[in-house]
Amino acid sequence: MKVSIQGIKGSFHHKVTAEYFSSFELNECSTFDKLVKSVINEDSDYGVMAIENSIAGSILPNYALIDEYNLSITGEYSLSIDHNLMCLSGQSIDEIMEVHSHPMALLQCTKFFTKYPNIRLIESEDTALFAKRISENQINGVGAIASKEAAEIYDLEILNSSIQTIKNNMTRFVIVEKNKKHIPNFNKAALKFILDHKRGSLA
Repeated sequence: MKVSIQGIKGSFHHKVTAEYFSSFELNECSTFDKLVKSVINEDSDYGVMAIENSIAGSILPNYALIDEYNLSITGEYSLSIDHNLMCLSGQSIDEIMEVHSHPMALLQCTKFFTKYPNIRLIESEDTALFAKRISENQINGVGAIASKEAAEIYDLEILNSSIQTIKNNMTRFVIVEKNKKHIPNFNKAALKFILDHKRGSLA
């Protein structure tokens, strides 16, 4: 069984996949567009997509992708998100000049970094991707925000754990398919409706 995620091993999408599916082959996609196309083209059986975060709100582009490609939502999983600041071992936070991570992760940790105005926050494609880059290229003076699993996989030291502004930080993920191969017992539905563009339509 092949499952597509946005990101790489050590990402939160990978963590959800590992907790939701008992066994799987991972298909790493750099963008949600590529993830969806892998499901539509039947290069993978399932896709795992973040859809909503308790701090940042709904991830509207992902709703749009599900709608545009008429994907079936056949499962969901809520994950408590702990963001951790990590780097190569043997460094202190005062030696870190830059921190790279996904824009959503940076947004969720802004309060922590107000204490460190010397650190530049730089957006990257994925939380785990820059952790991997630091490890492979042995980059000093640079940190990443990612999961505890990413630190373990890429042999990085966690300088500060759980640095997100709101500690009860949940992200809801959906499991999507092209065709409903396995129909569970549903107790929830997703509904889309379109209104006239005029005053009072929503009421």
